[in-house]
Amino acid sequence: MALPKNMRLKGHRTFNYIHKNSKKYYGELMTLKVARSNPKILQSHKLRDTSNNLRLAIAISKKVSKKAVVRNKIRRILQDWLSANIQRINNHKPYWILVNLRIGNFCNDKNKLLEEFQNLMFKSHLIK
Repeated sequence: MALPKNMRLKGHRTFNYIHKNSKKYYGELMTLKVARSNPKILQSHKLRDTSNNLRLAIAISKKVSKKAVVRNKIRRILQDWLSANIQRINNHKPYWILVNLRIGNFCNDKNKLLEEFQNLMFKSHLIK
């Protein structure tokens, strides 16, 4: 089960805002950027009602894997973990998150990927 559409980030202005105004958390496999939400940026996407909730974007370079199938699989793994834990905890803070995966050979190691994602989420105090 992927993230609901109201939890995804879209638009180049959104990503520019996150890159400029975020706090960064670095891991071995990925970088997590967390910024306060700015609903004014999303008004052009007609997302006014839920624009102040937690939102997520996962960026996976072609350098991680040339195959889109593999990149989408990694994206779904991270989205599923987040949606399961956010719904369980019911922790909707007004933050935007950008996850950038680094180059590495971890495509087959789901546990290592999820462990680092979880550690970065705890480190950023988004999940307690």
